[in-house]
Amino acid sequence: MRPQDRHLARVQLDRRLNSLRDLDSLARPPRGWIKAIREALGMTARQLGQRMGVSQPRVTEIERAEVSGALTLDSLQRAAHALDCRLDYVLIPRRPLQSLTEERAEQRARRRLESTMHSMALEAQQVDADSQRAQLQRLIQTLIDGPGSALWGDE
Repeated sequence: MRPQDRHLARVQLDRRLNSLRDLDSLARPPRGWIKAIREALGMTARQLGQRMGVSQPRVTEIERAEVSGALTLDSLQRAAHALDCRLDYVLIPRRPLQSLTEERAEQRARRRLESTMHSMALEAQQVDADSQRAQLQRLIQTLIDGPGSALWGDE
């Protein structure tokens, strides 16, 4: 993907996800969404099992698996369908993607420049602070505009 396309993708995703970032009220209930909705509807585990085409003990296993985080998306989708619910699967970044990218580029750029600046100082070729800041900004932009994978690999 071209750098400008990646930037546009980050901006668009940030816009779409921004309203979801602070929705702590949507955190999974302690006993799980399946059980909470099933009980709120007045449906027994046996009745949900019939609607899903599984046994009552399997419904209990599914509800436990949701709470433990071991439930597959397929099982969750089937339970949602049986409860007449829609399943929306979304990853919500804690911070805007653009910010994460810029911060990572700055970290990588600072690390690269530190070693260069150290070597230059040992050789009495140190540059002034304004030149260092300008160089840092250029390197940050180069990293952002380069292949995205370059930001996230090990150094």
